[in-house]
Amino acid sequence: MTLANKPRVTLLAGGVGGAKMAEGLAALEDIDLTIIGNVADDEEFHGLWVSPDIDTMTYTLSGRINRQQGWGLADEGTRALDILTTLGEDTWMMLGDKDFGLHIYRTMRRTKGHRPSDIARDIARAFGVKAAILLPTDDRVQTRVKTQKGWLSFQEYFVREKCAPQVDALEFSGIAEARPTGEALAAIADADLIMFAPSNPLVSIEPILTIPGIRDAVKAASAKKIAVSPLIAGKVVKGPADRMMASLGLRADACGVAHHYQGLIEHLLIDHQDADLAREIAALGITVTCSDILMKDAQDKARLARQVISIAMGGKLNGEAA
Repeated sequence: MTLANKPRVTLLAGGVGGAKMAEGLAALEDIDLTIIGNVADDEEFHGLWVSPDIDTMTYTLSGRINRQQGWGLADEGTRALDILTTLGEDTWMMLGDKDFGLHIYRTMRRTKGHRPSDIARDIARAFGVKAAILLPTDDRVQTRVKTQKGWLSFQEYFVREKCAPQVDALEFSGIAEARPTGEALAAIADADLIMFAPSNPLVSIEPILTIPGIRDAVKAASAKKIAVSPLIAGKVVKGPADRMMASLGLRADACGVAHHYQGLIEHLLIDHQDADLAREIAALGITVTCSDILMKDAQDKARLARQVISIAMGGKLNGEAA
């Protein structure tokens, strides 16, 4: 890395954990932040194209997120959903009134043939987000979850079924034909640090990496590659990652995360509660740092972000010793 310039940080992220990590990084003025978000959770509702992970990232970095939920907008209403319910529509997907405005705008522009990457960029700018939020692909890629109820879309599994069914398999519909965006490839190639957010490795990060060309670009990049474990003491802070990993025969702990990212990352931050796994993770060729990785508030997010940057910079930032 060149200490004379701001380190270029590219964050691979999805879900609430990814948005928290992005918020911590965005609080640091001495880095240049780019986020590659997950689009495989996208789905159409009531004729509108909804992009939950990208919207959560946008709402979080603009300061408009509903802090209690971790998703959606603050000071939100549900009058539009109330009318749809009255009209007999299935309204299990929670979409707020102001949220509907964004989905209308996105769908309107998609209908006109505008590039999804351009739409996401313009939305982020309108919301005052300074970091670049990039799509890994402009093509339609959707996570599908196989359960005893059959194949479900991710939102059917996550929202309608509340993650209750056992996950027997995952697939990413359309991913073999998808093409990576030039912006995403450039952000990976030009990065000083590629960071894997504490997002669900299987349904938030894997859909990004599986887009043809993305995984190879990450491997080929000269950047430092660091991940933060989404699991603490074998449990996830939020979401179904631990249950998913266990039901698919993977270790549902920080070591399982390390196995999943082996060959992609050089360094993994794990929680102090998982210190007993450090030696096993190190045997995979991954350097380990034990820390307090739970992000309870803004101070925690910024502290963890700065720790990752310090590790990547060899303990230096802006030319100063850590």
